[in-house]
Amino acid sequence: MTTISGACLCGAVRYRCTAPAVLSGNCHCRDCQRSSGSAYAPTFFVPQQALEISGEVAYYGSPGSSGRIVRRGFCPSCGSQLFGIAEAMPGLVGVRAGTLDDASQYVPHVDIFVGQAAPWDHLPENAVCFAGAPPR
Repeated sequence: MTTISGACLCGAVRYRCTAPAVLSGNCHCRDCQRSSGSAYAPTFFVPQQALEISGEVAYYGSPGSSGRIVRRGFCPSCGSQLFGIAEAMPGLVGVRAGTLDDASQYVPHVDIFVGQAAPWDHLPENAVCFAGAPPR
């Protein structure tokens, strides 16, 4: 079994997970653009019980597109965004792909909320895209 591991920029927060990602994709919603400071947030989801986190994580909650709260976890020392916990996805934790020790472990399967994508954000031709949230 492959171990997924990563850290924030300063290394004060580390994580490890031996369960494989159950979902991965790039979110282009305005909240992810604002919170990441980029065109989209590359994120993969793992079972919450399989994720081990060391170090202090601070969380900021805001309503997502479903109207339910999304809590974004970040390192209080360096500000790196690491995790997302969405009430709409119980039992799963989103992990920002840019924090992986081995970036090759991230393979996005979908691009979501592309209807809100920035005009300068260019999607790959073969991307599986959804204008908003994907169907359940």
